[in-house]
Amino acid sequence: MDIEEQYDKIYRYCYFKLLQQHIAEDITQETFLRFLESATYRNTGQVLQYLYTVARNLCIDEYRRKAYELLPGDEEGHHRRIHDRTEPDMEEKLLTSIVVREALEDLCEEDRELMLLRYVNEVPVSVISRLLGISRFAVYRRTQAILKSLQDKLGKEDFQ
Repeated sequence: MDIEEQYDKIYRYCYFKLLQQHIAEDITQETFLRFLESATYRNTGQVLQYLYTVARNLCIDEYRRKAYELLPGDEEGHHRRIHDRTEPDMEEKLLTSIVVREALEDLCEEDRELMLLRYVNEVPVSVISRLLGISRFAVYRRTQAILKSLQDKLGKEDFQ
């Protein structure tokens, strides 16, 4: 296992889920720390799946923490959160165009995660199906439906 390659994949996953570089870096580091300290992991050859599961859970925890911090009525915090999410940095500009990013942001969380795993991190369908708890056929079917939706939205014939 090439640890640097896996680290980059987990970082990209966290970055595209959270859209904040410093938080994605922290969660990526925490993912690998938990992996190294894990007494429950057994070397079954599914390291990448284990890492994605830990990273996904940490990202969910981060969403919950943010939701808790920004309760309704906290207008200043709400404004700050929106500003953090939409302020692009140089790395984000290089990674994707604004039009595609907006189209991806319009997807529901599950669809965005599926596309992130499949096309950004190139995770095999079999691993995605186990991670998301759906069949491989469902992964293929949902992927095609999402691609069709994005193709219609972006108006491009050769999107796939």
